[in-house]
Amino acid sequence: MAKRPKPRRPVNSRLVSAHRALRVLEVIHRHTGGVGRTQIARETGLPQLHLTQALEHLIRTQLATPIAQDAYASGSSLQLATSGRHGAALLRETLAFLRDEVGAAVYVARYTDGEVSITQYADGPATPAVHEWVDFRAAAHASAVGKALLVQLDEEERRNHLQRHRMEAFTPHTITSQEVLFAELDTRHPGEPLLDLQEYALGTVCAAVPVRTGPEPECVALSLPSPDPDRLCQAAHVLRNEAIAVLLALLVAGSDPRPAAGTAPDCATTPALDGLQIQGR
Repeated sequence: MAKRPKPRRPVNSRLVSAHRALRVLEVIHRHTGGVGRTQIARETGLPQLHLTQALEHLIRTQLATPIAQDAYASGSSLQLATSGRHGAALLRETLAFLRDEVGAAVYVARYTDGEVSITQYADGPATPAVHEWVDFRAAAHASAVGKALLVQLDEEERRNHLQRHRMEAFTPHTITSQEVLFAELDTRHPGEPLLDLQEYALGTVCAAVPVRTGPEPECVALSLPSPDPDRLCQAAHVLRNEAIAVLLALLVAGSDPRPAAGTAPDCATTPALDGLQIQGR
């Protein structure tokens, strides 16, 4: 019997938007004295709506700055990125911006070699990081970070992970059934954050949004030391809307983005910025 083709992954709209913004950023970076909106549109070929959205993202994350009516130059974050300290420094600045926007500690996580790994985080006195009382590698089923990574795996990969890391109950709210967990992951609406409602630790709630700049699942997440559902809902909404800022930082910082199958053609190839080693495939 012929093998059934694997279903194509849905288009990652955030990654598509991030690549559009990256194309605009490259034009701004080339014109060291500033460049007008008309010239940016001419060089990128982007429609006006997409160009406006890209410029808004770049200005908000300080990768671009307006210098005159409909004219733009490199922003402070891009200047930092080209100063030789671009990688971790730029991502830290972006996470600090996001931390202040959501009013919570924020994290970037990746699923590497079959394990959950927190790669970066930003916290502060008013926004403490969650206390890792159980290794996050063993708590994917109970954490928003873990769920946002598992949701990007197929069923076989998920089951393999949970065979290696048993679904233990860390609190009375922890999901310990594979069927219940998979149903939560598979019925999630596109763009909807994954939640941890005191499943990892009592008194702490978290939200995470899947992102992906390469072959490995990634996510951006937040944690709140308060079980207030309204506050979590508001913070998760901001996190979802600002996740593209982290995507841009990951791309500019030299990630190796591989858009998922089905990504729009205009994101297939992105030339490298001078000194930033950005590749888009």
